[in-house]
Amino acid sequence: MDYRVLFSEENEACQERYALVMERILRLEGEDTVREPFRDYFVRTGAFIKKMDQLYTMVESGDMAGWSLEALADFNRSLYEDILEENYGSSYANPSWAVSRLGQDIGRLLSFVYTEMRTMIVYAYEGRKSDMTMAAELFMEIYSCFEADELPDYKALKKIVYWYMSDYSDVTMEYFLREQMDDQLSFLKDIICTEDLSDLRYLYRYGEYISENELKLAAYLNTLPQADIEAMADTFVDGFVRGYEVSRMDLSKKDSVCLRAYLGFERVLRASIQKFEALGLSVHLFRNPGGINKKTVRYGFIGTSPNPQYDYDHRQDNALYMDKALNERRLAVLRVIYEKYKPVLAGFAGPAVLEVFGEEPFVPVVKAERLQLSEKQQKLLVDYNNQSALLSNRYMDKNNMSFTIIAYPLPEIGDDFEAIFKETVRINTLDNDLYTRIQQTIIDALDQAEYVHVRGAREKNSTDIRVQLHALTDSASQSKFENCVADVNIPAGEVFTSPVLKGTSGIINVSSVYLSGYNFANLSIVLEDGMVKEYTCDNFGEAAENRRYIKENILMNHDTLPLGEFAIGTNTTAYVMANKYHIVHKLPTLIVEKMGPHFALGDTCYSRAEDHKVYNPDGKEIIARENEVSALRIEAPEKAYFSCHTDITIPYDEIGEIAAVRADGSRIEIIRDGRFVLEGTEGLNAPFELA
Repeated sequence: MDYRVLFSEENEACQERYALVMERILRLEGEDTVREPFRDYFVRTGAFIKKMDQLYTMVESGDMAGWSLEALADFNRSLYEDILEENYGSSYANPSWAVSRLGQDIGRLLSFVYTEMRTMIVYAYEGRKSDMTMAAELFMEIYSCFEADELPDYKALKKIVYWYMSDYSDVTMEYFLREQMDDQLSFLKDIICTEDLSDLRYLYRYGEYISENELKLAAYLNTLPQADIEAMADTFVDGFVRGYEVSRMDLSKKDSVCLRAYLGFERVLRASIQKFEALGLSVHLFRNPGGINKKTVRYGFIGTSPNPQYDYDHRQDNALYMDKALNERRLAVLRVIYEKYKPVLAGFAGPAVLEVFGEEPFVPVVKAERLQLSEKQQKLLVDYNNQSALLSNRYMDKNNMSFTIIAYPLPEIGDDFEAIFKETVRINTLDNDLYTRIQQTIIDALDQAEYVHVRGAREKNSTDIRVQLHALTDSASQSKFENCVADVNIPAGEVFTSPVLKGTSGIINVSSVYLSGYNFANLSIVLEDGMVKEYTCDNFGEAAENRRYIKENILMNHDTLPLGEFAIGTNTTAYVMANKYHIVHKLPTLIVEKMGPHFALGDTCYSRAEDHKVYNPDGKEIIARENEVSALRIEAPEKAYFSCHTDITIPYDEIGEIAAVRADGSRIEIIRDGRFVLEGTEGLNAPFELA
């Protein structure tokens, strides 16, 4: 089948193709041309597609507008019930179940095809009949292969999937980019800005899974006075603006911003959108991408996952079709798309991100039946990510862009949700001037150092590492560390640097840490001259599985990564709050990284913007903006970046010592036994004393 057909909702051919494929699918249940056990798969999946056709009609006609909240909730659950934890064991979305019923290769492939059909939920709500047609036609082409007396050749099935992904890549990749910058694609924004937010039925207009988190969160925000909502929006938007001010960039030259946020925060988002627009910035939102645009973690405008295990099982489905030729096609498509939207991309100011925390920590079951990238494919993915990032940077100059990110708790965090929410608001609005002064004291000490020695509390933590620092050529006008308060990264505070790799060696250890939603138990990483040499954790019984887990989720499939950042977090208020409510394991990296020293593997904080001068509040230029790897960006840009940056934080109670070590070997202690001891920083210990 030739998939290179451009669809439009006004295209008569699209309407005809949609009608034909749906008519064909409606007849599947009464046919017996496909033998068991495959017939059950096609009948069940066909029934789901039939329901999507009915959903499209209901949305288009407005039939659901008068439904009660309870009716909408029941219907929403019915859309996702097949992948909910209680039903997942016997779902074809579960690769283990699919393989047990349909065989290893075909089972995994058909499980993938079923997940593709589930994207039709969003398409139906947004009226995207062309996308529904694409998916339904893929299903029917696969179905036709099983109507023969003999089982179809697995390679032939893979070829169908491959060309489906390849031929439609120009359509799907362009749509994903348009979501982030095209005012015509305003489905999500229109709900946020025009619906009656006091009527929680609006949540069911998105087509996303709606849990108690979204309902309780929206209901709680509806109890807050508008002044509180405006204050939260001010903190969010002002952080974005300060990012431009601190970097001495001109925001007036930009005209758009992209929001990444969470369902249920609509009151705050509406107020934030109004404030961004008052600055002359149009605002766009996009959904968690699927298909060829899919990432390994969920992001965009999202809500609670129906089932994190489902997400984990399908995070490497691209193993089914990824090869060098497809990657080259995708890069060629990107070049065409970026050139087409070149003026719009130049005006992009950056992302504004509202994160959440409080979900029950997830430890995945690693299933042998899931699709997994081969070593060759891992390298292909790394190469594609690097090449696409380089291409992106040509059209969106990172030297003239900023961002902001803030986080709030979800009701799932427990009975203390409202108290934790109020505490989080307080943490997000701590006194910037106070933190600026104290952190400058720390930086003044660190600027005297040749390296920093970090040692764990011996009974709790085996960290022992030397972090080599850049040399200053003019101490009166230069600094090694950035004084970070509540601007792009909210809340305050930390001081951070890009270390020199040569001489940075030792072990980083933490008893437990959550990264991108995944837990790592007794994580240990050995560095040699700033590069990862060895790594392990205690999550699984087999050492090889522990290494694979780290490589996939921390090293992001690279064989090694440099130490891109070393920082000392100073937000003891957040640390005490987290321990008071026993929620350290539920906090996002954004807050956790401020609660102790942290080490980031991957690119530096100044990735792709190293040549843009950055200054501290005292006027000194931060000269530690690159390392030996990112310095390759001119002569060998494909070797300079890794397109990842993962922060690993060691909590205060696992720290024995952090000391700035001068060239003569003398030491300036900053932290000893989990407490700040440097003169002028004692105020940071006050939250410990009040706890």
